[in-house]
Amino acid sequence: MSGAFAGQVALVTGASGGMGRATAQAFAAAGARVVAADIAAESGEETVEMIKQDGGEAVFVRTDVSQAGDVEAAVRAAVDTFGGLDCAANVAAIETETTLLADCEEATFDRLVAVNLKSIFLCLKYEIRAMLERGGGAIVNIASTNSFRPRPKQAVYTATKHGVVGLTKTAAIEYAGSGIRINAVAPGAIDTPMLRGAMAARGSREEDVLAQLSLTGRFGQPAEIAGAVLWLCSDAAGYTIGHVLAVDGGYLAR
Repeated sequence: MSGAFAGQVALVTGASGGMGRATAQAFAAAGARVVAADIAAESGEETVEMIKQDGGEAVFVRTDVSQAGDVEAAVRAAVDTFGGLDCAANVAAIETETTLLADCEEATFDRLVAVNLKSIFLCLKYEIRAMLERGGGAIVNIASTNSFRPRPKQAVYTATKHGVVGLTKTAAIEYAGSGIRINAVAPGAIDTPMLRGAMAARGSREEDVLAQLSLTGRFGQPAEIAGAVLWLCSDAAGYTIGHVLAVDGGYLAR
């Protein structure tokens, strides 16, 4: 999509690695000026440096997406640095459960809800305000195949990702008339540090995970999620509103 976002400004949360980094790089490669937001400052700055080395334009803003002030500051950085906000990809998330629901600690529940669900509410809140001033825009939230097919020992994570879909669809209904398109992507087994960490915590073997979660015999790549995000933000998806696009190697087809 070279040049498709020339002159536009994109905000990407979770930009320090995995799907967030790939999405930030893809926006920049397509001509957007990028605000890379993440709580991990060193890795986030690395993302910005990668973009600049490839000829793109980006800034990093350290952001705890569970905190309203941080999210508001990240959006403000887009407006103050680049003049506005046209696109946003809300990618930041965690997956830390290893137990059945009755054994899950309350602190684990609170943290998952804060990072995975409250963050989407906060991001939408401030991104929409900036886009209303801009006269429109496009937002993509990262949901999950768990939004549609729960898996054991992931009760809270699954609940948060159901919530992401609910927020996405409701916000899409509310703001379509204002020129703001809001959609979501539901990744399957994407080869990221988060997936690898979850597999290690559960003692899952790669071949078993692939047998359960993919029809292709391989993990998806972060760039494949980035491609879906950019399409949903592009003019080519101008009639796509409130949709959840599965990028899952066919997992949900079964």
